[in-house]
Amino acid sequence: MKITSAEFVKSAFERSHWTTDRLPEIAFLGRSNVGKSSLINSLLGRRALARTSNTPGRTQSINFFLINGEFYFVDLPGYGYAKVSKSMRSDWGQMAEEYLSHRESLALCIQLVDSRHAPTSLDKQLNEWLVFNDKPHIIAATKADKLSSNKLRKSLSIIEDELPESTVIAYSSVTGKGHDFLWEQIGKALGHFAK
Repeated sequence: MKITSAEFVKSAFERSHWTTDRLPEIAFLGRSNVGKSSLINSLLGRRALARTSNTPGRTQSINFFLINGEFYFVDLPGYGYAKVSKSMRSDWGQMAEEYLSHRESLALCIQLVDSRHAPTSLDKQLNEWLVFNDKPHIIAATKADKLSSNKLRKSLSIIEDELPESTVIAYSSVTGKGHDFLWEQIGKALGHFAK
């Protein structure tokens, strides 16, 4: 897909802040520090549209980015970072679940897991929720460039075993591995949404 424009629109801290134009949305969700901002920037060919941070748990809102004036990328708060307060952690969970449960314009969820590790219990919980609620989704195993081909194959096999009802792809924001396939899935999801 050719990206002609990509702009940050708003941060939403509650439902009343969500966008209201009903354009289709591609949601990105995953653990803090799994590489969501890097993946979004690499998909869009932008260096710093989504802010990356060395401090996990920095994204505390739902962030909307308008792409080509036609659809949104939606960056959900990262989950599972221990150094934030319990109340803040539960707020994030509620905010994300409310969005995922009630958003009619949601076309695809892209769940990010770190390719270097087996999925955590929180990764599994989120995946089970997506499967149970029949949400269209795909799993991007990020930071694939950090593993040798052999280790990456083994790691993907573990992730597929742990999350058996989901398509898993290896992704690297550094090398572009998985970039074209992920755009293909996004394009399909937007096509289904338009029908």
